[in-house]
Amino acid sequence: MTDIASYVREKEPNICQISVLRDGKEIFRGEWNGYKSTDCTHIMSATKSIVSLLVGIAIDQGMIGSIDEKVLSFFPDYSVRRGEKTIYDVTIRHLLTMRAPYKGKGDPWTKVCSSENWTEASLDFLGGRKGITDEFDYRTVCLHILSGILYRATGQKTVDFANRYLFEPLGIAEHQNYYAKSAEEHRQFTIGKEPKENVWFADPEGLGTPGYGLCMSAVDMARIGQLCLNGGTWNGQRIVPEEWIRDMTKPREVLQGHFRGMDYGYLWWIVHPDRNIYAAIGNSGNVIYVDPDRNTVAAVASYFRPTVFNRVDFIEDVLLPEM
Repeated sequence: MTDIASYVREKEPNICQISVLRDGKEIFRGEWNGYKSTDCTHIMSATKSIVSLLVGIAIDQGMIGSIDEKVLSFFPDYSVRRGEKTIYDVTIRHLLTMRAPYKGKGDPWTKVCSSENWTEASLDFLGGRKGITDEFDYRTVCLHILSGILYRATGQKTVDFANRYLFEPLGIAEHQNYYAKSAEEHRQFTIGKEPKENVWFADPEGLGTPGYGLCMSAVDMARIGQLCLNGGTWNGQRIVPEEWIRDMTKPREVLQGHFRGMDYGYLWWIVHPDRNIYAAIGNSGNVIYVDPDRNTVAAVASYFRPTVFNRVDFIEDVLLPEM
């Protein structure tokens, strides 16, 4: 039998918290690196998966018609650059499935994050001469368009909408916006190893970054996973439509073999399509792992450590077998 606490200290030293639920009850919890169970880590790209839930809620509330709405319908005041035609055909679905077309390669961090309007700066990169190709193109900072859409559709800042419709019903502590005063403070927020508060990194307009920037504890991450496992309900209360959970976790093949050949849903990675196992995955090994067949959720929160790509393996090969 593996001693999980010793294994983490020796083999997975950047793990700060773990919470495992089975049949809706916590069967394991652990903290390392001086973290308390109520402390938060920056969950990196696992933020994207929480934003997917927010989009589903906004549709259920009638604030967004469907994910096939055109992106530009939310920004009638945006001035499309001369010669750009593709942007008119981009939908919310393209953003959720990482199949939106962009100009250039990689995320334009500097141009977006140094601007006064991150949504508009991201829109400037949307489109291009290739047209709609349905090619998987994983982006983080340009996904900020989704926060702009949520704001235009709901009239609420990202964090306020999340608090009201997702966090509060789940018993997750109210979150506040976090603003970086400089590029160095932005960097330290991302790579810092110290515990975080219940915050969400936000742009100058107060819109939470949808591609990264949310800080949560493993206990609260597990609640998100359990909500999905429950088909969108929590303590008998419907929070997310069941149909959205099904569509969100439906595997869509990623031909280029991104991230170890996993399929992709709506901002969720599909780990094992044949068993409907899916996960929210962020850099440094931040993971919300959901296994419906075993009625199990595993959440791992970690401080920054680059190129940690084996955290799902740790969950499947080490953590869960000991549960």
